[in-house]
Amino acid sequence: MYPDNFRYTKEHEWVLADGDAGTIGITDHAQQELGDIVYVDLPKVGTRIEAGKSLGSVESVKAVSDIYAPVNGEITEINESLADAPEKLNTDPHGAAWLVKIRLSNPEEIQHLMSAADYLSYVGAEK
Repeated sequence: MYPDNFRYTKEHEWVLADGDAGTIGITDHAQQELGDIVYVDLPKVGTRIEAGKSLGSVESVKAVSDIYAPVNGEITEINESLADAPEKLNTDPHGAAWLVKIRLSNPEEIQHLMSAADYLSYVGAEK
């Protein structure tokens, strides 16, 4: 359920790194907790993001939740398809419903995030 090549945060974001490029999204656990997602607010291309700080938000029928940057970097692309179809986050949070692509300031940072096995243990303990 949680891809092994992704790294995860305690705030339920994931990052997939390839060299100094990264893709960020929310986890399946996050979308289940949120319920039906109706709106996604993402930053503009060129925005610098800082690990642990909000990079946008996701609104569901239950609540609005901040999305926290798992690493430092600069936004290079946003997933424009989520503007018209935010519900994709409920059906494919680890695939087509990625949120942003970034240029990583320090690719080594991802090593400090949880592996898929660690994340599974974390969400299991959270319940």
